[in-house]
Amino acid sequence: MIVVRRSPLDRLQAIVRCGPLVFRAALGRGGITSRKREGDGVTPRAQMRVLAGFRRGGMLTTDRCGIALFRAGPKDAWCDAPGHGAYNRHVRLPFRASHETLIRDDVLYDFGFVLDWNIVSRRRGAGSAIFLHVARPGFPPTEGCVALKRRDLLTLMPHIRRGTLVRVV
Repeated sequence: MIVVRRSPLDRLQAIVRCGPLVFRAALGRGGITSRKREGDGVTPRAQMRVLAGFRRGGMLTTDRCGIALFRAGPKDAWCDAPGHGAYNRHVRLPFRASHETLIRDDVLYDFGFVLDWNIVSRRRGAGSAIFLHVARPGFPPTEGCVALKRRDLLTLMPHIRRGTLVRVV
């Protein structure tokens, strides 16, 4: 289990614990809530299982992960359009509805894990694309994800399996 607790010093940052491992992380720009909605920028207070993992295709960095990571390419994206049938699902480009690409100009999605927020039991407008991924330098807020330093995420990855519970409290 990975436990994510709000930092006592900054409501937009967290302390992430997995056994003896402890890391700092960024949270959503709206903090943590139990009433997550699409586009609100908050991290859901929930217990979410790791469903899958991905990495930027073509990188030479070894991932030593507990699950196989999908190699994302320039045609991979995630649908965030609540009215579309593929809402909160992996999609391939070109894709007409609103989406987020998995290949970015920054390092945020060099490595990422899809958390079961509104995926297995999906409700339109309840939020999409909640990932555990790489943080920006200085830990500025995310759009609702949990983000760690790249080095810390690489350290945590061997402990992540399909079904690993990520508990945001």
